[in-house]
Amino acid sequence: MARLGINIDHVATLRQQRDEGYPSLAEAGRICLENGADQITIHLREDRRHIQDTDVSTIKLVTQKFSKPLNLEMGCASEIVDIAIETKPDWICLVPEKREEKTTEGGLNLLDTHQLEKVAATIKRLREAIPETKISLFVEAREEVLEKCIALGCDAVEIHTGEYARAYLEGNDISKYLEQFAIGHSLIKAQNIGYHAGHGITDKSLAPLVEQNLFEEYNIGHWVICQSLFDSLGNVVKRLKELTPN
Repeated sequence: MARLGINIDHVATLRQQRDEGYPSLAEAGRICLENGADQITIHLREDRRHIQDTDVSTIKLVTQKFSKPLNLEMGCASEIVDIAIETKPDWICLVPEKREEKTTEGGLNLLDTHQLEKVAATIKRLREAIPETKISLFVEAREEVLEKCIALGCDAVEIHTGEYARAYLEGNDISKYLEQFAIGHSLIKAQNIGYHAGHGITDKSLAPLVEQNLFEEYNIGHWVICQSLFDSLGNVVKRLKELTPN
């Protein structure tokens, strides 16, 4: 059975739009875990566009209450590493970051010497400070990139599924992506490293991946929050209407 991680970043996005203190990130985490999520994922970005520093420790307490993992996505900035070391998440997923991007646009470019060295130095610092925390790398399913991941000694890779998910939603052929994911699986699992997936996945684009039975973990966020509006919006309106009868 694959694990399901729910990314609740966009609950924080809504909160930050108005800075009214709601919606509650802790409540979002609780609801997800009570309804079957296997872990909570949050991304503390350098620009703090959604998740804030204090959210990390708050969500860590929520996941501890349910005996479930906290997966902290983060770049390699020193100040973010400091926070990770202080809060000791169960998993850290190292991702690339660009201030101008709307969302993470691709995997770590480990073929670039500078980025490879930066990731290696970050892994070394994390291993020394919080050796119990597992580390994954957010990458494309390219053999030469996965070889770098193996050399870095990570505990897992999380494959960037953004292009696949977009192709699926647009009705395009997805066979090349599924083949690429299968090749990556063979390479990674031969080294006893975890094989995870995330980015852009919806309920519909999830189905072919589950059928492949390659990934041990899926991290899904944006679609979950969007779909939740329609699944529960009517109930909220009904409750308000009961408070304002004609």
